[in-house]
Amino acid sequence: MNAQQLIAAALDPSAILRAQSIEADAWQKDILFCRDQQILMNCCRQAGKSTVVSAKALHTALYTPGSLSLILSPGQRQSAEVFHKIVQAYNSMNRPVRAEYETQLKIELANGSRVICLPGKEETVRCFTPDLLIIDEASRVPDDLYRAVRPMLAVKKGRLIALSTPFGRRGWFFDEWEGTGPWKKVKVTWKECTRITADFIAEELRAMGQGWVDQEYNCLFTALEGLVYPDFEKCYTDFYTLPGLGKSVGGIDWGWRNPFAAVWGVLDRNDVLHIQDERYLRETPLHEHAKALPKIMWYADPAGRTEIEEFRSANHTIRRGMNDIRLGIAAISARIRTGRLKVNRFRCRNLVAEAKLYRYPDAKERTIHGENPVDEHNHALGALRYLVSRIDSRFIAKLRRKAPSAADGPIETDAFLPTEGEGPSSSSPRPRYSGGEGSGVRGQNPAKPATIQDIMNDPTLWETLN
Repeated sequence: MNAQQLIAAALDPSAILRAQSIEADAWQKDILFCRDQQILMNCCRQAGKSTVVSAKALHTALYTPGSLSLILSPGQRQSAEVFHKIVQAYNSMNRPVRAEYETQLKIELANGSRVICLPGKEETVRCFTPDLLIIDEASRVPDDLYRAVRPMLAVKKGRLIALSTPFGRRGWFFDEWEGTGPWKKVKVTWKECTRITADFIAEELRAMGQGWVDQEYNCLFTALEGLVYPDFEKCYTDFYTLPGLGKSVGGIDWGWRNPFAAVWGVLDRNDVLHIQDERYLRETPLHEHAKALPKIMWYADPAGRTEIEEFRSANHTIRRGMNDIRLGIAAISARIRTGRLKVNRFRCRNLVAEAKLYRYPDAKERTIHGENPVDEHNHALGALRYLVSRIDSRFIAKLRRKAPSAADGPIETDAFLPTEGEGPSSSSPRPRYSGGEGSGVRGQNPAKPATIQDIMNDPTLWETLN
């Protein structure tokens, strides 16, 4: 990016996107030019919300010397993903202000500006006074954390940008969206995003259901009610599938007073899961379960570490299932809708019975317990969820939105080096602005590095722009 383009980017932040060969949508330009102190972005999946806030953060760092921009999200990995986009944009501009210090989680520029990404932990965010605070996946950031970070903006009158898709009718993000506070509110559904087609939404509707599409693509704060699996009867079958027709797999939900539940069957070559047996007992020693169950590939409740090790010592092959309830439900629902789940209704009577009772909370219960399903009648279904969550791990990975890192704290690691095609690395030569006579910018006087202020103060540049 040459000097004239740098000046243009100062006046038009969307130039940062164009440097990455991205043409900003109208709503993205509105965000980039917006000077409101508080912006609430309710945007559908893949709308480009993290791309536009990364450009806004980079613009702040380049053109506001000494500024501090913080990126906060429920997990470190999510924050790092937005930070990665900032560095990509920085590289695409050929790093006009050199980086004095850089890791995968932080960059400090020669003009004194810093950009830092943080996990969603209160103890890691209280010591900062940012000029710009970006809260990604805001609907999933706890209320306590939101209350903890707001005072950081008081001294510098910093700006706050919160971006997310909805996540039920709860939490501060929902309250602020429905409230009358001084927020600039931006709503972007899939219809405002030219990159999402009607055919794609139709397939999402078929596979995931109306509730999922309303939340993820229509940006509606929906509250789920009624049975979790209202169409479970579509899975019923009277047939028994021979193990030799596919891979034998099963899921386990540990229990003592609550029942121990195991379901198992065959995943055939057409990716249809046939559940055709179950074990459902209370107050039964674990070694008896281990002796009774077949030696197949098991996926179990990951909280039962001791139980998993005991099963392994009994020569069972067993792995931890995934414990994200909503994503597990989404994966099972997708199998029901696409005909890839079959349940022998005569051999799996407890699984069938639970499906008729497992439900979302009503309005009164939601105020106490939140929006996850009522935690009863969820034992055989829990076992099924642990199983499906692993055999459909790729499907779940697509549903995940920058999943939280297992490590909660910030980890300063090697300096970020862009991959091929993302821009110059820290070791490769970068184009330098040579400046006008006596400008003293980098390339003419190594002792005095170029800053954007040097470039903008060079009269020869303004002559070329006239």
